[in-house]
Amino acid sequence: MSSFFNKALASIGIGAAKVDTKLFQDKFIPGEMVKGIIEIKGGATEQRIDEIYLTIATTYIKESNDNKVKKQGTIDKVKVVDSFTIGPSELKEFPFSITLPINTPISLGQSKVWIQTGLDIKNAIDPSDKDFIHVSPTPIVSAIINEAYDLGFSLRKVECEEAPYRFRTQFPFIQEFELIPTTGPFRGKLDEIEFIFLTQTEDQVDVHMQIDRRARGLGSLFAEALDMDESFVNFTVTKNDIPQLKKKLGDIISRYC
Repeated sequence: MSSFFNKALASIGIGAAKVDTKLFQDKFIPGEMVKGIIEIKGGATEQRIDEIYLTIATTYIKESNDNKVKKQGTIDKVKVVDSFTIGPSELKEFPFSITLPINTPISLGQSKVWIQTGLDIKNAIDPSDKDFIHVSPTPIVSAIINEAYDLGFSLRKVECEEAPYRFRTQFPFIQEFELIPTTGPFRGKLDEIEFIFLTQTEDQVDVHMQIDRRARGLGSLFAEALDMDESFVNFTVTKNDIPQLKKKLGDIISRYC
């Protein structure tokens, strides 16, 4: 009777197995390996674990009926351990190594990224563990943002938003970088620029940029009201472009002022 009672309690999460993931580090660049150890501590009764999986996730904003709703977006989900049985109070450790996807959002503004460890247990509440990580930009993305700074722009907002259908490929969301000209040649000419980094590899990044011109005169005010003051441009930045990137970026923006 005691064993049955313990199993019944474990099925609702009382006295069940617990999971604790220990990362060897918590700062990464997309494309790097995430390594650590998953510790499973048995509960009050023997339990069958069907699998252990790691989910790399973030949140993004979805607009619905003029309301902004925060949703969870999955960047990757990987099964790291097959089924096994763990006894009462038994401790098991499982080392793991997974790759952080190259398009993982970077940790700026409202964008947060975490790794969630889940145990799949049939007929029971699945235990989980959540570990936040800090994601820095790749060298190419970092160079693009730094050169925008050098052109007089300042970062105003970074946020993951629901992706328009034309950008909805790998994830249901995109990360948008919004910058405003505070000094330099574009101050007074532009309201803002926005970057979206699309397809990425170690050697190149496809960039979608929106350029918003500042309204000047009645005609410009009408154009702004109709969103006709916005221009969109796509371009690719490679590692070889980095030494001349400031000029390349400045030339592209100048064409739409």
